[in-house]
Amino acid sequence: MQIAALARRAPRILTAHFLIAEDASLHSSSHCRSFRTFSLQNGSFAEIGHSNGCGLQYQWPHTASFCSAPADVDDTVKELYDKILKSIKVERSAPQNAWLWSLCEKCKSREDIKLLFDVLEQLRIFRLSNLRIHDNFNCSLCQEVAKACVQAGAVDYGKKALCRHNVYGLTPTIGSANQLLSYAKAQKDVKLMVGIMNHLRKNNLPLQPGTADIVFSICYDADNWELISKYSKRFVKAGVKLRKTTFDIWMEFASKRGDLESLWKIEELRSDMYKQHTIKSGFCCAKGFLLEQKPDSAASVIQAINQSFPDSKRQDIVDELQKLVTEWPAEVLKHQKMEDQKAFISSLKADIPALLSSLSNMGVKSSVNLEDLNITEPVSC
Repeated sequence: MQIAALARRAPRILTAHFLIAEDASLHSSSHCRSFRTFSLQNGSFAEIGHSNGCGLQYQWPHTASFCSAPADVDDTVKELYDKILKSIKVERSAPQNAWLWSLCEKCKSREDIKLLFDVLEQLRIFRLSNLRIHDNFNCSLCQEVAKACVQAGAVDYGKKALCRHNVYGLTPTIGSANQLLSYAKAQKDVKLMVGIMNHLRKNNLPLQPGTADIVFSICYDADNWELISKYSKRFVKAGVKLRKTTFDIWMEFASKRGDLESLWKIEELRSDMYKQHTIKSGFCCAKGFLLEQKPDSAASVIQAINQSFPDSKRQDIVDELQKLVTEWPAEVLKHQKMEDQKAFISSLKADIPALLSSLSNMGVKSSVNLEDLNITEPVSC
């Protein structure tokens, strides 16, 4: 029997098998190639490497490229800063790449970041005047700078790395932005996230699936539905293929609010991109059917999930069912109008037991105890 016939509003919800979503993170890699330029200091040649599509970088003959890891240097940030400035201002020669990499790695404070950005500006001037290099630094170095800013808690400096036109020779990348957004997520800083997203828009940086994952998580944790709605439109309009985990967050937020219209619209977008459900997105659809007072349809969704996932995921299914009974009713109740709460409570108290009964009749064993269904009646003013 086609499970799709159970639903009027979401015909494609149950047509696919419910399988695990395993999104592979997008990894970008660049290959370094080099050419040679004449050193103004001693008439010898120095290699100038650049990452394909990311701009040029200088490289002294015996040092590592900006595409490689920094060498071990025991100097402090200030000592490395002084070495680099001495090299370009006194010796008039390109400093070792390892010094700059290590400087980034060792930044622990705002004062360290100030030295880093000062030396970047000085290096950019040196590259322009002495090496005649007009392009920005390698993308890998720019992401390392953003990482240093996060490490030192100086994210306002990190935002400078997202500006297309800057005096530091930094190339804005979405990878750098994602590092800053991850910091905003860890700090639960919505204002910082908004500022970073504004920088991305002003500097025309392309959005990525990983960016959406972080932004949606921040909005969900902050319980800010208006903001997630705003940014979801931006990501969808940009043609970003949202990850299954991103849809999980978005659909769970809609189901928690009891927003049926949004939930089915999101499900339609999800089904256009993915034929297979995750456990979370499937349970969100089951919650949607409960909101429509269709416990049998909700049970059919959960049965399909139970049949499609391997035994190794059985506990995850049990946990989601437990949350549906013990946590979700109270969450969704908070978003109901006061005059609708009594009727809503009555329907859930009838439909959730009906759901569990249907699951039992379908042969789906459940350890959920109905005594855990504790929905408090609204208090009259």
